[in-house]
Amino acid sequence: MLTIDEFALEFDEEPGYLDFGRVGPLARVVVEEERAQVELLRTARFGSLDSLMDQDARLRQAVANATGFREDGIVFQPNTSMGLMQVMFGITGGVLLSPDEFPSSPFAAVRSSDAMGRLEPHWLETDYGRVTPGIVKSHLTKDIVAVAVSLVDYRTGYLADLEGIRQVIGDRLLIVDAIQGFTVADVDYTLADVVASGGQKWARAGWSTGFLAMSDRAIERVSPVLSGFNATDEGPMPTGSVPDAARGARAFQVSNPSPIAQARLAASLEQLAKVGIDAVAERVIRNSAMVIDLADEFGIPVVSPRDDRERAGIVVIEPAADQLTILIAALHNHGVTVTARDANIRISVHASTTEQTLAMLRASFQDFASATTI
Repeated sequence: MLTIDEFALEFDEEPGYLDFGRVGPLARVVVEEERAQVELLRTARFGSLDSLMDQDARLRQAVANATGFREDGIVFQPNTSMGLMQVMFGITGGVLLSPDEFPSSPFAAVRSSDAMGRLEPHWLETDYGRVTPGIVKSHLTKDIVAVAVSLVDYRTGYLADLEGIRQVIGDRLLIVDAIQGFTVADVDYTLADVVASGGQKWARAGWSTGFLAMSDRAIERVSPVLSGFNATDEGPMPTGSVPDAARGARAFQVSNPSPIAQARLAASLEQLAKVGIDAVAERVIRNSAMVIDLADEFGIPVVSPRDDRERAGIVVIEPAADQLTILIAALHNHGVTVTARDANIRISVHASTTEQTLAMLRASFQDFASATTI
């Protein structure tokens, strides 16, 4: 087991990095895992390559431990978007979602509707970008069979109330794009029927890593439209005919995944299990609160949630329109990495965010305040 301080020391990102909502610098254990697996593939010593095929089971066990879903309800995906495409193309009926979600969900819904004609997107109006149980309830109709929502909204940093949404939608499917909170938000994923996430952000496992976790209800109601040769019960390479898709989550794959990518994500989640998601989430909340305090100290408006129950690692600040470029320049001059989009700036912390990084952020804010009060 690891303490949260020991866990935080397992990462090597440069001071000033506050952009985990865009991409998470690789965990040291992930880099070591990839080196080991690549070396195994490079040498191809007799009998050694079979261990690469063991990475699928390893990955599914690691995701099961992190989400609470059964291993047979989990299938590797190369990214969140592919997992959501798999689900949306298999749904018949209305799907309620916000047009302002990260594009993965709206694109998957519209592409499915256009291509298959079975899914009908129902667009809801958010509460200042937040998909709340009350908003969802007010948009429900008998035609809606599923609701799709981001665990954490990429623009506002709002942490969705999965329990509240579950209560208002009844037995409809709840589809969650979890990438902006997976491994740093302590939530009950089993409230959802579908959880899709990638590992390149907060999990810090790099690109081309992800998964789709599905409940029994989702497997029953979602058709595996995009199902490939390795997703049947007829062995690894069925020939002579095209058999039916397998029963279960593994039907939702097109081809053999990269075992090296699977190993990277598995290593990241195994490390997480040693410290516990609750400890990581608590540290992330503490660090995001410190960012909010710094913004308040220098009079920079915070437009993301302040309530600990409504946020994870994202803080969004929005200076006056004529001061935005000044703040961006101050952050740049102090080596602070963030995401600037439209009229605001997204700052995203992790458990590994150091006092030095926060001091660099404070110096940026101080320079900004000096420049705008002259």
